[in-house]
Amino acid sequence: MAITKKQKEARAKIDRSKVYSLGDASALVKEITNVKFDASVDLAVRLGVDPRKANQMVRGVVTLPHGTGKDVKVLALVTPDKEAEAKEAGADYVGLDEYLQKIKGGWTDVDVIITMPSVMGKLGPLGRILGPRGLMPNPKTGTVTMDVAKAVQEVKAGKIDFKVDKTGIVHAAIGKVSFDAKKIEENANELIQTLIKLKPTAAKGAYIKSIFMSSTMSPSVAVDEKSVS
Repeated sequence: MAITKKQKEARAKIDRSKVYSLGDASALVKEITNVKFDASVDLAVRLGVDPRKANQMVRGVVTLPHGTGKDVKVLALVTPDKEAEAKEAGADYVGLDEYLQKIKGGWTDVDVIITMPSVMGKLGPLGRILGPRGLMPNPKTGTVTMDVAKAVQEVKAGKIDFKVDKTGIVHAAIGKVSFDAKKIEENANELIQTLIKLKPTAAKGAYIKSIFMSSTMSPSVAVDEKSVS
């Protein structure tokens, strides 16, 4: 595949023989992003765990101090007595049976679904639609709760959930290139520090194996994992 002139220019700005501090990487990612839209900034952290073993699964949530920069669309699947609370908290879509029918028909035009424990039984049959898209609510990520208003507000403010994939990598969008470098650095550090706190006791050897930062369509920048541990 041919490399464009802009891609060549971006790659030329990265010294492949070195790893960058989190602050330098945050500034460099902004510099090497040449797309015309406000690209996402992504972090990929390789962990020294075996995700096939239940006692080495790493999963959690983090509230990024400066948000994600994305307008997160939230669906609150709640009973009528919780509808006003969800709407006031900022949920984009609020209801129950009518949205369950829409999802059954293939509609998934939301980023996060928040629901209540009593409603989870109705969501079970929709697992094959919601599961692959990462939309199935889960008590561990705070998306199955009686405090619907708080959950909606946290998601809107920049709360994200993450999960190590089968290759041992956690991928997460941690901001936009329009953010200043300091905000990108602080968001990235918040995620990394959360991952460190979640280190499984069964994980042996180096835990944070590598960290790479990139933006949509940009090359990746290697981050010195020793600078953030």
